[in-house]
Amino acid sequence: MAEPRGERWGWKEGRNRKQVFLLSCAVQDYAWGKQGSDSEVAYLWASGDPTRQIEPNKPYAELWMGTHPKGDALIIDNRVTQKTLGKWIAAHPESLGSKVREVFQDQLPFLFKVLSVRLALSIQAHPDKALAKKLHAQFPQHYPDDNHKPEMAIALTPFRGLCGFRPISEILGFLHDVPEFRALIGQDAAQQLESSAADPCKEVEERRALQRCFTCMMQSSKKECAEQLNFLVQRVTQQVQSGGDVSYCIGDLLLKLHSQFPGDIGCFAIYFLNVVTLQPGEAMYLGANEPHAYLEGDCVECMACSDNTVRAGLTPKFIDVDTLCEMLTYTPAPATAKLFTPTPMSSDPYALLYNPPVPDFTVIKIEVASTVSQYHVPALDSASILLLVRGQASSSGLNGGLSLQPGSVLFISANESLTLSVEPSHNLLLFRACSLL
Repeated sequence: MAEPRGERWGWKEGRNRKQVFLLSCAVQDYAWGKQGSDSEVAYLWASGDPTRQIEPNKPYAELWMGTHPKGDALIIDNRVTQKTLGKWIAAHPESLGSKVREVFQDQLPFLFKVLSVRLALSIQAHPDKALAKKLHAQFPQHYPDDNHKPEMAIALTPFRGLCGFRPISEILGFLHDVPEFRALIGQDAAQQLESSAADPCKEVEERRALQRCFTCMMQSSKKECAEQLNFLVQRVTQQVQSGGDVSYCIGDLLLKLHSQFPGDIGCFAIYFLNVVTLQPGEAMYLGANEPHAYLEGDCVECMACSDNTVRAGLTPKFIDVDTLCEMLTYTPAPATAKLFTPTPMSSDPYALLYNPPVPDFTVIKIEVASTVSQYHVPALDSASILLLVRGQASSSGLNGGLSLQPGSVLFISANESLTLSVEPSHNLLLFRACSLL
């Protein structure tokens, strides 16, 4: 008897079907994205489908891999009517895994992305679950769901961002060396921070003083901000032109941000927040209420499936300064503390595990040398999404045989495994998102 149409692709119930299939994923063309072939997003998007053509002047900002309604992935299958991943999971919730189903009410709990950043993203933070519910109830037009949004960025190219408050000693250094910064904050708030820092036993007072300084800056008038920023930019520009050292005020970054967002209060945020540069494979984790901004580069990103962002600078979008200033943790720490270190997986010599302190997502980075002929993708008790970034591979036993290249994206149901034959010309680089409860 002939196999029912679509049986091997997991569309119908059947004990022996493989619930593993290719996805066609959405690209977001936000203005801050890298343009044309400069974008890693564009490269992966076009490489995954030879019929796609990259437009040289178009921004390719984000590749979305998941079920978010603003970019639900399509299942690639010529045998049946095209269906989104979200609808397929709704019809096959067992594909999520028993623990994921129970904890996340039959929903895929993460959104997997690739980002290519040309212009700075906004000074922002993401609410915890309690605040997300409150904001969604009060302002659903700005906060479209009631979920939290922890996220992790893993660099594909050198990647620069702002993350968390600097040590107080560094902020005090800028208050001393950058008079425009001090003028914007105000003498009273600046002196309060200096006094609190003089007594190491007054940690609570120090955090309150830090919150006051940051709030004073963020709530300053547009006129006052533009005036002080113009003073600073003019002075730094003159120093650069005369060959002076402007590292004392992070002058190169200041001028770059001002060129992108003239007069924006976010330009001064570099004196409060750590500037973190990730090399390929390095990561930073951004928990709830952690101030941050992506500045430039390409990364893989994974997050809880939410679209809640509280913004307060470096953006033309809606800003909510009061909420941001109230919600932040105000925990100073050095830039090195913001790096998230992966751990080797004992069960897989080719894999590194990026496992943040939330149940919503985990990312596994897989690097297989070209001298290795096969790689076994192990089964997990979680649905997962696998992205091939570099190299080529194939699977003869998967849906009649598949050829995978950069940009190929696979959905792998819980408790499913597959074996990839590695093409010998290039090393294989893959990222796998899942939820390891």
